[in-house]
Amino acid sequence: MQAPNLMIWIQITLVLVLIYLAYVDLTSFRLPNALTIPLIFSGLGFNFLASQGFTEPFNALLGCIFGYGFLWVMNFIYRMFKKHNGIGMGDAKLLAALGAWLGAGALPEILLIASLTGLVGGFIWLKWHRSQISHAFPFGPFLAFAGIIEVLWPQALQTLLLIR
Repeated sequence: MQAPNLMIWIQITLVLVLIYLAYVDLTSFRLPNALTIPLIFSGLGFNFLASQGFTEPFNALLGCIFGYGFLWVMNFIYRMFKKHNGIGMGDAKLLAALGAWLGAGALPEILLIASLTGLVGGFIWLKWHRSQISHAFPFGPFLAFAGIIEVLWPQALQTLLLIR
């Protein structure tokens, strides 16, 4: 099998895993460690061992650390004021996995896309379920959606916003 064909299969597999994680989070409000942790290690392993991965190995490690760390810090600050969690750590592990696969440079775009789609999706979720704004809704599907965009069309948002 040629290298480009292998990369396409890896992209397809990663997209399918992200779709499955989005489904699991939508139906159960959980992103199980049994899925997110192997995704983290497989992303790191792929980028460290492949001759041509999605990103440089050190960038993958930084993406993993910054992905988890950013959401952990945001949740810590939220918990200090509200006395309960604002985001699940499964979401932090999913962002760490996306960072491990795609690198630290992909995280801002992933977070922006996930936040914007999550804002729209959150309003739809609240209306659909006739919930209050204080009720939880899953953020993992929006992270997965943003990750899929970044896997299939790297830096698509930057390209769209580029003004010459």
